[in-house]
Amino acid sequence: MTHVGVPDGADTAWLLVAAALVLLMTPALALFYGGMVRSKSVLNMMMMCLTAIPIVWILWVAFGYSLSFGPDIAGLFGNPFHYAGLRHLFTAQGPRVPLVGTVPAMVFVFFQAGFAMVTVALIAGAVADRMRFSTWLLFAGLWCVLVYFPIAHWVFSAPGLTATRGGWIVSHLRAIDFAGGTAVEINSGAAALVMALILGKRRGWPRDPMRPHNLPFVMLGAGLLWFGWFGFNAGSTLKADGAAALISVNTLGAGAVSMVAWLTMERLRHGHPTSFGAASGVVAGLVAITPSCSAVTPIGAMIIGAVAGVVSSYAIELKYRFGYDDSLDVVGVHFVSGIVGTLMIGLLASASAPAGVRGLFYGGGVDQLWRQAVAVLAVLAYSMAVTALIGLALKLTIGVRSDAQDELDGIDDAEHAESAYDFHTDRGGRLPSGTGR
Repeated sequence: MTHVGVPDGADTAWLLVAAALVLLMTPALALFYGGMVRSKSVLNMMMMCLTAIPIVWILWVAFGYSLSFGPDIAGLFGNPFHYAGLRHLFTAQGPRVPLVGTVPAMVFVFFQAGFAMVTVALIAGAVADRMRFSTWLLFAGLWCVLVYFPIAHWVFSAPGLTATRGGWIVSHLRAIDFAGGTAVEINSGAAALVMALILGKRRGWPRDPMRPHNLPFVMLGAGLLWFGWFGFNAGSTLKADGAAALISVNTLGAGAVSMVAWLTMERLRHGHPTSFGAASGVVAGLVAITPSCSAVTPIGAMIIGAVAGVVSSYAIELKYRFGYDDSLDVVGVHFVSGIVGTLMIGLLASASAPAGVRGLFYGGGVDQLWRQAVAVLAVLAYSMAVTALIGLALKLTIGVRSDAQDELDGIDDAEHAESAYDFHTDRGGRLPSGTGR
């Protein structure tokens, strides 16, 4: 529960920066995904990502924060009314304000809202080129309320920090998920797989080539995601301290090594290391280190990055084998690397790291490994089941799939009456009036 006190200046300053970095990740994802789709769908994809910001924020202020971090109810969710409208979180008494840890509660509200926003936006990558925009907006709101907010409570609402007892994964199961390997990555990846199956394949996939239309967008988006990820992971300490420093180093190392691992696999298997592979490799490593960044040493982080890069480079090809159209590889990268990073805590966790637990390779046996596995399975099962109910309900009522002709012509024009690129010129060579010539 929050308490009233004087915030620590250094911790508050750091979390304000971290919250801004996390918010940056959603526009960065819009660039990353926008470059991956065809030119006739780029605006729609970026809109799907960016609209996650207002949808989540409105729900977050109304009751979402309270549902995620309010007083615990049976370890499953917070009291949705306790902090409704963010009451009890901003009333100042001189220099004393409501705190979460050592920082103002409102900064924590801002910080955690960014997690919810990017999680929703991640799902958009699996439904690219074929989902109705209006249906997407409704889906995003329902999914936040029914899936993300409860799971965030399970994983992030720690006893003594934001709730008296906390969610069941963090306080009862005692699995480690420092910054969202289950709540963000596995959760969004599982939902992405379900929605891809409900929507069906893009028209022409996999027969027709559907190559990324703007690889510089993809690389710029990946770079900005990497930048934002330091706030995502190190900010989750809520302190400007040595733990934040180690977590920053682990975040850098996992992303770097994963890029090398992915490019190496591309070179060995296909003959060429690609820019698309470099961007995907970075993201795979960052996903994998998200749950484990507080539990491993810098060498452990590099090992996790290497494994994530190799495994995800193979996993993105599973969609061709099993026939599901995960348009932008949300399943192959976020879902798979999230599982890798969460489970490898049970193998590589070191007592010298801030989490203070031992994995199998450090003499801890399988105790932490089974806890991690239960957390993975629980989040996977809940997310898939509830997402399927939401998706099927929308399919049977308002419809989820765009019209066939709209998909062929381009979702940008059909949904937004816009085109990302204007290739038309004045063939007569005349200049517009008012140019002085």
